[in-house]
Amino acid sequence: MPFSGYMAPEYASEGLYSTKSDVFSFGVLILEIIIGKRNLGFHQYEDFLNLLGYAWHLWSEGRWLELVDVSLVSEFHHTLEMMRCINIALLCVQENAVDRPTMSDVVAMLSSTSMVLAEPKYPAYFHVRVVKEEASTSAEPCGANGVTISSPRGR
Repeated sequence: MPFSGYMAPEYASEGLYSTKSDVFSFGVLILEIIIGKRNLGFHQYEDFLNLLGYAWHLWSEGRWLELVDVSLVSEFHHTLEMMRCINIALLCVQENAVDRPTMSDVVAMLSSTSMVLAEPKYPAYFHVRVVKEEASTSAEPCGANGVTISSPRGR
C-alpha cells in the first residue's frame, strides 16, 4: 500500500472514515509546518520513507529539536512550544484511530500550556521503511538525459 500523505490508515486500507481521520490529516499538516517539508515530497532520510516515521524516530530518541525548521528556531523560548506542537502532532497521527485525540482535544492542547500531554505511540505508516537490500537500486543511468535501464535480479 503506498503512503498517501494526509490519508488516515483506516481510510486508506479499509475505506473507514471518522472524525479521527481529519485529526490524522491535521497532525500531518502540523508536522509539515514545523519541519518545513511536505510529507508527499519528503525524500528518504536514513531508512525512513516518510515524514511521520522520521519525526517519530527523532522524537523517540529525544532529538526532536532536529525536526524544527531553522527559520522557526530564532528564539530559544519558542523551542518548548515547538516540542509541544510536535508532541500534539504525533498524538494526531497515531496508527490506531482510538489512540488519536478528538479535534476539540487538540484545540484544548494547543490553547493550554499547562495541560499535560500524553506520550505518543508510534505513528501510522511508521513501519514503512527501506530495507538495506531494497535500498540499493538496480537501475543505472544510461546517459546524460537521465534515462535508466532496469536490470531484473532474481531473488
